[in-house]
Amino acid sequence: MKPIDLSLTISESIPSFPGSPTPQFIDWSDIKTDEYNLELLFLSSHTGTHLDAPYHFVKNGLKINQIPLDRLIGKGIIIKLKKSRNTSITKSDITTFEKKNGKIPNHSSLFFYTGWQKNLKKQNYFTENPGLDISSAKYLVSKKINLVGIDSPSIDLGKDESFNVHHILSKNNILIVENLANMNKIQPKEFTFTILPLKLKDATGSPVRAVASYQI
Repeated sequence: MKPIDLSLTISESIPSFPGSPTPQFIDWSDIKTDEYNLELLFLSSHTGTHLDAPYHFVKNGLKINQIPLDRLIGKGIIIKLKKSRNTSITKSDITTFEKKNGKIPNHSSLFFYTGWQKNLKKQNYFTENPGLDISSAKYLVSKKINLVGIDSPSIDLGKDESFNVHHILSKNNILIVENLANMNKIQPKEFTFTILPLKLKDATGSPVRAVASYQI
């Protein structure tokens, strides 16, 4: 079983969501002066590959430190769709997958591979990304889905400035993972995932180390 790193590397050059701060790594101590190296980090809690807690969009939603570990480790189902700019993931896309592969069980964790991650360094990465539409979000709610991951910067279409899908999923206690990387390396439709955020008290989200693994 070989693990696959699904996380982007956070650096000062990683593209940031419009309006969010650019990460900064600030040298604080060094071996020559202090006998050890240490840096300070300044970054948004939604930098790089990250987990949205329901509290991000819901006043009384779960905060990042309140999410049970058993929701962050488990079996995942990947749906590969190859979506281009401003293209929605629809309910029909999901039901077509089910017709070919069997019904998605309730309480599953779903991961959508669109191929959009290749545009990470392009100007339209955050503004024209594919994402779920309202029909697909409501369908996932009907299945009481645990977690939804995607290889784009937002679970919403880039042009959806109202964040409709975020609102639908968050108010139904569905976790959201965005900016996943290397999803093309996941070969089977089902795999084991581990997505671990920092345990930040009362935070809306956190960068994560996301890992996939499966039997070869």
